[in-house]
Amino acid sequence: MKIYHNPRCRKSRETLELLRTHGIEPQIVEYLKTPPTKEELRALLRKLGMKPVELVRKNEAIYKELFKGKELSDEEWLDVLVQHPKLIERPIVVAGAKAVIGRPPENALQLLED
Repeated sequence: MKIYHNPRCRKSRETLELLRTHGIEPQIVEYLKTPPTKEELRALLRKLGMKPVELVRKNEAIYKELFKGKELSDEEWLDVLVQHPKLIERPIVVAGAKAVIGRPPENALQLLED
């Protein structure tokens, strides 16, 4: 199991703790230090069953200043997320071919059921 984690984010910390209380020590990817590539984002989105725009944190100042109200293609949103990883919704928990966003943290438990 892998978690795309931001240690400064309460929900991300709570999700990591929840996994650990279930005996799972996931591989931790601090995505602000090592951002995913465009291909990694594509793979994550496939596992999540989402479009790039659905992964964008719309309350971030960067979004409001640069992207709010803009109609971008999936490829353009992927480029935005690669350039501004802070805009990636967090945490993302991956197990095999499936992934969930840990908001709420209990979403991660879905991955333990398989």
